[in-house]
Amino acid sequence: MDLYEIIEQYLNERKSGILATIIYRAGSAPRDAGAKMFISEDGKTYGTVGGGRLESDARTEALQIMGKGGTKILHVRMDGKEVAAEGMLCGGDVDILLEPISESYREVYKNISDFEKKGKKGLVVTKFGQNIFSKSFIDYNLEFTGDAVSDEEMLSLRNHFTDTKPVVSDGVVIEPLQVSSLLYIFGAGHVSQYIAKIAKLVDFYVVVVDDRAEFANKERFPEADEIIVDDFRHIFDRVKFTGAEFVAIVTRGHAYDADVLKETLKRQVRYVGMIGSRRKVKIVFDYMKECGFDEKTIESVHAPIGLSIHAETPQEIAVSIVAELIQVRGEH
Repeated sequence: MDLYEIIEQYLNERKSGILATIIYRAGSAPRDAGAKMFISEDGKTYGTVGGGRLESDARTEALQIMGKGGTKILHVRMDGKEVAAEGMLCGGDVDILLEPISESYREVYKNISDFEKKGKKGLVVTKFGQNIFSKSFIDYNLEFTGDAVSDEEMLSLRNHFTDTKPVVSDGVVIEPLQVSSLLYIFGAGHVSQYIAKIAKLVDFYVVVVDDRAEFANKERFPEADEIIVDDFRHIFDRVKFTGAEFVAIVTRGHAYDADVLKETLKRQVRYVGMIGSRRKVKIVFDYMKECGFDEKTIESVHAPIGLSIHAETPQEIAVSIVAELIQVRGEH
């Protein structure tokens, strides 16, 4: 469950809470601008703004303003002497926006959650100040939910869809969505179960694909965002590729792996990896050459899939695969 789903759950129970967002960071503070934490009225926290003093101060301040309806900027300054005295690993300056969650912005929270999961671009615009607070979500077509945005503002916001960090000025925070990377896992065996579980922990949007409903289901893959049951050769007619997707091929046999790889290589993707021994990989790669793919395209495939960490068990293999996904995701 993501942060906004948790907020929706609290709203459904008529409970309150504070959303904390890092809007400014300088130095070596642990989390970058855009990191979020939700503090509920019962003192529970979800997400993180960096742990340690940052987390403690944000929680303490949030509980103090809880239920009062106002916003606050928490300024945390950690110089070298303080870092050394408190045994902290990181220093730097951080500003955290503390804002109350509100039933009136339920649709805004839902759109943020939906767009992030689907990897779609969007902007969250939050205005705050003395007796002022408004929140809007703007999609790429410049349609908004939440508080109204003027035509003039809308034109200026168009330039912020390519930003990677929040922009703060004069009581306005403009946040581009931190979209999840889409991961297609082809195959629903034991290794895939652990890939899905671990990949979800590190913010991938996980889609499991298999042709067997008894394997590809919510009971076996509770963490998966989507599960698709269809023939491996037909599934590519149903799913879209934008060039940013990650593909992990871990089916139950050479022929299925080859079918999936062949269709994947016809498309632009961020990452494609295939499980198997070096002998199996060579057989499949030779078949790819027969299908007309050039050496450069074939060499782009991570096979055998995963980082070399002497993994043996399904759990260890999954760790090595997701570690490689993280490595590739962090390269750009």
